[in-house]
Amino acid sequence: MKYCLLLLSMFLCLQVDAQGDTTTPDSTMLDSATRIKTGMATYYHSKFEGKRTTSGARYRRKKLTAAHRTLPFGTIVTVTNVDNGKSVEVEINDRGPFTKRYIIDVSEQAAKDLGFFRKGQSRVQISYDKSS
Repeated sequence: MKYCLLLLSMFLCLQVDAQGDTTTPDSTMLDSATRIKTGMATYYHSKFEGKRTTSGARYRRKKLTAAHRTLPFGTIVTVTNVDNGKSVEVEINDRGPFTKRYIIDVSEQAAKDLGFFRKGQSRVQISYDKSS
């Protein structure tokens, strides 16, 4: 029974870690309402310029906006490029990305500010207030 509990707790820890979701960041002093996730990001292609997003707003590549699968529209998310440390705040106004490979789609301007526009994708950390 003792080994069963040990294995179960190890499995649960591995599963939470695999999701890349932490509520208590390592050395930064963020409050417990802040959620942090790490994963891959990409950006919208310019062909979407002027098209309506799921929220009804028009996509504008020069604005700092993003798509996320579950966060409420209007949520402000801080996106940090893990490779170079550059950060930008974006507003969620669309749904996506529609592949599990990415955790967020950002606008063209956000990708430029984060330094991965020419690369097409980057490993990022996103943080947001989970009470939103």
